[in-house]
Amino acid sequence: MPGTFNIQRVLVAPLDWGLGHATRCIPIIHALMHQGIEVWAAAEGAQQILLQQEFPGLRVLPLKGYGINYSKKKSLLPFKLLTQLPRLLGLISYERKWLQQTIETHAIDLVISDNRYGLCSNKIPCIFITHQLTIKAPYQWLEAILQRINYSYINKFTACWVPDAEGENNIAGELSHPRQMPKVPVHYIGLLARFHKTGAEKKYDRCIVLSGPEPQRTFLEHQIMCSLPQLEGKTLFVRGKPGSEERLQSGKQYQVENHLPTAALQEAFLQSEWIICRSGYTTIMELMALEKKSILIPTPGQTEQEYLARELTKKNYAFCVKQRSFDLVMAIAEAKNFSYRLPVIHRFEEKDINGLLQNVVCK
Repeated sequence: MPGTFNIQRVLVAPLDWGLGHATRCIPIIHALMHQGIEVWAAAEGAQQILLQQEFPGLRVLPLKGYGINYSKKKSLLPFKLLTQLPRLLGLISYERKWLQQTIETHAIDLVISDNRYGLCSNKIPCIFITHQLTIKAPYQWLEAILQRINYSYINKFTACWVPDAEGENNIAGELSHPRQMPKVPVHYIGLLARFHKTGAEKKYDRCIVLSGPEPQRTFLEHQIMCSLPQLEGKTLFVRGKPGSEERLQSGKQYQVENHLPTAALQEAFLQSEWIICRSGYTTIMELMALEKKSILIPTPGQTEQEYLARELTKKNYAFCVKQRSFDLVMAIAEAKNFSYRLPVIHRFEEKDINGLLQNVVCK
């Protein structure tokens, strides 16, 4: 099958912005491997650990991440990000040089880059994955500038894959459906969800999953840990720290885990009545795929997560609470009175990869 497109080896490279970019690459890696294509990854740290846990034997090339640093205060986040811009531009330039050498050294036939802007080449097809064709900002003029910058990088790729549905029944709204599209071909590939809906007996009243960058992950973790003993019923708390040796003690009515691999986390989601988590896009795709009731807490200052939280609440897809006013006990009580309307949205399937590759390689 790989010979059909002359693709023998594919490099998959997720952004190191939380674990979401790595986890949503998992369905694509499965699909590529099912086609008999050899998959390599480019990652480090938690992303590397997660991918190698999911795919034992996966060849991972070390590639330095963007290492975004966040401010403790939401109001200072834009300035904090702005000061890191020169370093990020330098890393993108480094990525380009690294990729050219990697293509020659390791005979890479195709690159799939999840939001890593420098991983494009005129030597082989390179695909850019993003759900943010529009990058939300506090001001419209700033959004317009960010979109021009965003497209200037995306247009260097062969094609752009958007993990969302094409029509009105979508979950990313303006993020994935902008008024103006990039010049390169854009393909809506459906939700990139690892999980599949199956029957399961209820084991937990709620499953709480943390993810995303520091220090906000730890801030929310402290809030949750203080509230866990007050909750009735059974709670599973997954900290989102793969590879960590630090352990937090479980209680009589709650169980604490650092990380769960895909199969175990899917089972936990299916066995839970409610899911409490960040409004990261990858997590939302998993929730929509399983049609699960959720309580979402956007990371303060992340305009994308804040936008998604507002839009999903308007559509009654999810119940959302801001972190600064978050009270776990109160949020659970309020969510029970929320009128959920869970959608059925097209999801990416392994069989879809054949057509997507054909559109890119045989265009």
